[in-house]
Amino acid sequence: MSNRAGWTIGFDADDTLWHNERFFQLTQTRFAELLRDHADADHLLDRLVAVERRNLGHYGFGIKGFVLSMIETALEVTDGAVPAPIIAELLAAGREMLAHPIELLPGARAAVEALSGHGALVLITKGDLLDQERKLAQSGLGDLFDAVEIVSDKTVATYTRIFARHGAAQSLMVGNSLKSDVIPAIEAGGYGVHVPHGLTWAFEHAEAPRAHPRFREIATLGALPALVEALS
Repeated sequence: MSNRAGWTIGFDADDTLWHNERFFQLTQTRFAELLRDHADADHLLDRLVAVERRNLGHYGFGIKGFVLSMIETALEVTDGAVPAPIIAELLAAGREMLAHPIELLPGARAAVEALSGHGALVLITKGDLLDQERKLAQSGLGDLFDAVEIVSDKTVATYTRIFARHGAAQSLMVGNSLKSDVIPAIEAGGYGVHVPHGLTWAFEHAEAPRAHPRFREIATLGALPALVEALS
């Protein structure tokens, strides 16, 4: 696809276009309550984070890997004696997460629609393929994107490949994660636009590259069309 006259504009999905992390945090609270007789909440959640980090290379990102990591953590903190009803509760919690209705963040649709004439709009998201496809379908935003990229991780190579594929004169990635959406996109030669979200997964924290000339930060997606216009 040749798009030399415009932009390749990448959008993150989870916690940029729609709510996501709050469902993980609610499930973590439920997890801590189920295991309260075996570990205090802070210790348990620290153990869960360690298990998730260890498992990323095996399960990748998403709800299924999260549920497996909760079950593994439960086995660890109970020395393998976790009651079967707790395992059943954790599996049920995962199914609830996978079935939860999608709720768009304020201004998400308007921002995507406003940028439709500025170049190729690409949804770039990581996670489980079936779950991300479900979210996109339920969001009602699918028809607004020129392409959808569901990737195993967001790296410099990922953005380099996607930006090159669309052949735009300029590229930009917008998202709530400095680590996944902003920094590697800048390193791939594009602009990185940070839209902070009140809830961000611990793995996605990073220092903002404020001194970099292609770093931008906006309070909400509503400010994105004006930013792209100013950069054009």
